[in-house]
Amino acid sequence: MVRRRRRSSWWRRLMAGFWLVVAAVSLTVVAVFWRTIPADNMELRIAGLSAPVSIVFDEAGIPRIRARTERDGAIALGFLHARDRLFQMEMMRRGAQGRLAEVAGAAALRNDRFVRLLGLARRAEDDYAALDAESRGMLEAYSIGVNAWIGERGRLAAPEFVVLGTPDYWQPSHSLLWAKVMGLWLSGNWRTELERARLAGALPGDRLWDLWPADRSAGRPDMAALPGMERILAAIPVFGEDAPLPDTASNAWTVARGAAGAPILASDPHLGYGAPILWYLARIELPDGRFVAGGTVPGVPLVLIGRNADLAWGFTTTHSDTQDVFREPQSAARIVRTELIHVRGEPDVTLEVRETSNGPVISDLDETPRAGGEVLAVRMANLEPHDTAAAGFLALNSARSLAEARAAAALITSPSQNMMVADRAGGIAMYLTGRTPVRSAGDGSLPSRGSEPWTGFVPFDELPHVENPESGLLVNANNRVSPPDHPAFLSREWHGDWRFRRIHELLAEPAPRDEDHFAAIQMDAVSLLAREALPVLNALPRGSGELGTAQGLLADWDGEMRADLPQPLIWNAFMRRMPALALARAGITTAPGGPEFLRFLLLDGNASWWCGGDCRAMAALALAEAVTELSRAHGPDPTAWRWGAAHQARFEHPLLRLVPGLNRAIALAVPASGDDQTVQRQGMGPTGGFNAAHGAGLRLVADLASPDGLHAVIATGQSGNPLSSHWGDMLGNWHDGRLRPISREPSAVSGRIRLAP
Repeated sequence: MVRRRRRSSWWRRLMAGFWLVVAAVSLTVVAVFWRTIPADNMELRIAGLSAPVSIVFDEAGIPRIRARTERDGAIALGFLHARDRLFQMEMMRRGAQGRLAEVAGAAALRNDRFVRLLGLARRAEDDYAALDAESRGMLEAYSIGVNAWIGERGRLAAPEFVVLGTPDYWQPSHSLLWAKVMGLWLSGNWRTELERARLAGALPGDRLWDLWPADRSAGRPDMAALPGMERILAAIPVFGEDAPLPDTASNAWTVARGAAGAPILASDPHLGYGAPILWYLARIELPDGRFVAGGTVPGVPLVLIGRNADLAWGFTTTHSDTQDVFREPQSAARIVRTELIHVRGEPDVTLEVRETSNGPVISDLDETPRAGGEVLAVRMANLEPHDTAAAGFLALNSARSLAEARAAAALITSPSQNMMVADRAGGIAMYLTGRTPVRSAGDGSLPSRGSEPWTGFVPFDELPHVENPESGLLVNANNRVSPPDHPAFLSREWHGDWRFRRIHELLAEPAPRDEDHFAAIQMDAVSLLAREALPVLNALPRGSGELGTAQGLLADWDGEMRADLPQPLIWNAFMRRMPALALARAGITTAPGGPEFLRFLLLDGNASWWCGGDCRAMAALALAEAVTELSRAHGPDPTAWRWGAAHQARFEHPLLRLVPGLNRAIALAVPASGDDQTVQRQGMGPTGGFNAAHGAGLRLVADLASPDGLHAVIATGQSGNPLSSHWGDMLGNWHDGRLRPISREPSAVSGRIRLAP
């Protein structure tokens, strides 16, 4: 009996000791990660500053930086970006360098092989060396601030580095990597060319062009099928899986005279969702009333969308065709380097990079030899040497007039964008940025012969700019920016103009053109595409049961994609099903059948081939099948369905989303109104669900009537640390369309930082 008691007592002590060790280890781990939360109040000396810099945070963590010089302001901004978003910067840097597989394993290998082939990092280094001294100085100053935080905190600089180790120091050329990535993903025509080459053998020549919104005035070129396109396309990163950015869209508009008597400008760029969101809000105050404020991007020492004392600016993607695929003989390709890619947990991967005179050999991503000894090379304007975008944005940040803004736009060589600007004197304009190629043959819609290269770029002054229109109003929502007969050819493909026309409708309403009005327009959820299609749907024979109920709901609907309504869910399910039926009938399993193709099927009398002669009968079948699918997923009563239940804007950490349990604890999500065609853009990803994957992560309105006339909101929060109170504290305001003032003096102060030389 005594022996049993001794054993029992010994066992209890052993278990108690074990749990004490577990508790101690757990507390130590929590304490270590807790130490990665940056202090709200601190002082730090940074060599390189010319004078002390003060930083004041408002209650949302938005900093007001007061610096003596632009260079000191860049150092402070680099410090803040690193303090709040260093891991985001690290992921951008690794993604552009082709080093994601070092931390993410084989899942990131497709991205790494792709960007190594293109040589983004090497091209950024070359561009940095060729920049003017002032631009290099700003990039160097920014890196000083970033490295001050890394040097101060080491592997506690962000929670992810507790596991990954202390990050490498930031180099000035690393800031150019972001523009390289943006230039790559904001112009995707080269992939469209490969898609056409894949489908050319499956479709009659005159039907191939129905799948894309084309400029019919240019005719329909004949296209011979190219074998092996499926394998090449499978080797290219895809948004939603491994690519950093989606197909993009944005809204921007400005009026010459707002309610307060000066120009007012709105901008809301649409990019992929993530936690944290791409954007970081900041305001930098300089002596003599100079300032610059708005949306910055961690990794870049400039305000990309925002305003200064005299000028406001925003951007939308032009969708110019600035990338071409060239068909060339094997003899035209030469090996230029060998890339070694480290893969976490697996053997290294070696990639031999070949190039022709037209660019990298993209067909080498498919390791199967091509028939006939032909290779496919890709030339991209955003990869051309001597990219001066950094100098252009630096000039834009200090521009004071339309003339100075125009000069800055001419320096922004990549990406191709519509730059909307307004100055305090009452001028408004839209300038096109980026290099647009001049082709020796063809229009860039199909793979070209290598013997038909580009001959140069369209001179900046010959692009279709607009200055001070008589209407006093400028709007762009990725719609066509030039007529078919304009001498500068931009593209044969243009997106639908539904958002563009809806913004014009809302601006024509009798309301004061002020910050509240513009913010409300940014939240508009009416789809003009749905309104155009509803007469067709409502004329279909009425079904019974769930189908009849769904049709009755559509008959009472005005096309508003509100989260609390069932109709948007029915409409978007139909939007997917109708093109899928048409493509399946043509024997195609996957193709880019977007909203323009749906409009073609429903409203164009030339679409009968796709529908077997009767597109209304196909529409009736598509609607019935869509309702059946929704019934399985959401229950048998269509009146109880809600768009917001299926359509949530989700913001997830790029790596921690893969960790079970933790991903749910830190994920940010809200029910979302809107869809792909509404001003409140809430685009869906490629996974088959209805969740919103990209949209306006930043919404901004600038009223030049006052230096304090700047309001903005981002979708998550200022911090990239999931333990911080600013990880997702702006999500509610973003969801409700409430913009925050970024005035000179914050309404409340949550912290202060002093940086000294």
